[in-house]
Amino acid sequence: MKHPRSSGVLMHPTSLPGRFGVGDIGPRAHEFVEFLARTGQRWWQMLPLGPTGAGNSPYQSHSSFAGNPLLISPEAMVESGWLEEGDLPEPVPATDRVDYEAAFRAKDDLLARAFARFSAADADFHRFVIREKEWLQDYALFMAIKEARGGSAWFQWEPELIGRDPEALETFARESAEALRFHEFVQYVFYEQWNALRAACARRGVKLIGDVPIFVAHDSADVWAHPELFFLGGDGKPTFVAGVPPDYFSETGQLWGNPLYNWEAHAAEGYAWWIARIGALLKQVDLIRIDHFRGFEAFWEIPGGAETAVNGRWVPGPGAALFDVLKEHYPDLPFIAEDLGVITPPVEALRDQFDLPGMRVLQFGFADDPEAAKHLPYRHVVDCVAYTGTHDNDTSYGWISNPHVETTQSIEQIERERLFALRFVGTDGREFGWDLIRQAWGSVAAMAIAPMQDVLGLGDQARMNVPGRAEGNWEWRMLPDRPAAHEIDRLASFTSLYGRWNGEAPDKRDQHREDADRDLPPELTPESTAADAEREPT
Repeated sequence: MKHPRSSGVLMHPTSLPGRFGVGDIGPRAHEFVEFLARTGQRWWQMLPLGPTGAGNSPYQSHSSFAGNPLLISPEAMVESGWLEEGDLPEPVPATDRVDYEAAFRAKDDLLARAFARFSAADADFHRFVIREKEWLQDYALFMAIKEARGGSAWFQWEPELIGRDPEALETFARESAEALRFHEFVQYVFYEQWNALRAACARRGVKLIGDVPIFVAHDSADVWAHPELFFLGGDGKPTFVAGVPPDYFSETGQLWGNPLYNWEAHAAEGYAWWIARIGALLKQVDLIRIDHFRGFEAFWEIPGGAETAVNGRWVPGPGAALFDVLKEHYPDLPFIAEDLGVITPPVEALRDQFDLPGMRVLQFGFADDPEAAKHLPYRHVVDCVAYTGTHDNDTSYGWISNPHVETTQSIEQIERERLFALRFVGTDGREFGWDLIRQAWGSVAAMAIAPMQDVLGLGDQARMNVPGRAEGNWEWRMLPDRPAAHEIDRLASFTSLYGRWNGEAPDKRDQHREDADRDLPPELTPESTAADAEREPT
């Protein structure tokens, strides 16, 4: 494993508290960094950061390179002089759900106000535009056309715009120069604020884990600007789309609908788009989780227009060829392979060939399936990342306390799993989130991660995503008064007890080790165990 023994928290910025209906990368994000440092965490893991489309899924973004305008902090824009305090609206009432409608309305208005005060002669802005022009020009043009066409998808535009006729694009850019500059400005603000957050992380010894979806959204600047890299028909619509076959979550599989890559075209250009995509994300984060890693070895190809994922087939992916090229540019290959689902020996061989740590999810370990045992802590290896659950799982407490059927399993199977989980952990389940955190933190795995919902002990109302469900996802939000003091102290104690402390403040580490000792039953305190060791045998 390339990283020292450590731990962290999975928390998407939209789930942070704040004044505007959605979490962002402003003051509360900086407070979250302090929480991580105070509890000895090395890692803050989050979901993809790109601008989202319909459904608000971070995995269906309009760009693989741009930042989400919803994550921009109005308070930070006040500090930068682009807004005045009086511009800020009344706070949106705090709830445990993201109010996307209110957030879009507030952020759009505030960004427009900031842009009106912004000086286009700003030297830093011009340096940013020049530095990022390879993706920024296409993205700004894409967004400006989309807005001018009432938000319609690019494959519904006029044929000359679908086909990127140079004269038509030049005419639009000339007539809509202000709209293009606005989208460049928004990205400039996002990256200024993101760089400030990353600098705060660096000062406190906290590193960031980002997420790269293997596929990109059809309605994205990526596909519009590079149609030759995807399997598209003459009308711009996919001839083949991505998904997964019938599995644990769905009898008809999952039809994601993303256009599939033309891997031969990618290889012919030396995987330049992938090199640029990974390089852009590494400007934002320190480590990257590769979503659906198995798709690089083989992917599920579904005919375009299919209504389910049933009638697909496995097709070979780029395999080692892609990672050989990436290693030339990024020798450390700073990746975590999301190796969940239908994993075959060739997938494992590809992961191991490049020494990529895989994932172990404790909730999966209790399944009524021999293959699930690798997720139990006694089967972990050092070179993996142990999770209590992921954004696609129910929260740990929700999972143990509500045996409702949302998978292809029967009620009887689900009950057997939960009873086994309670026996294995030795608990009544009332604090199952913390039970699994203890299991993960105590694992031999070099890295351990828990979703923030498990730290807070929340139930299924705090679940982030239900795979296959079209609406109601990505909405959970932490309330302003959390985490509570006892949750902070408990996470710090576990982190110290199991040797995962980040090392920023050894005095605090030692204090929390003493706190952890006090939490132990009398017969397990260091003093009693030392006395037992010295006692004469009878």
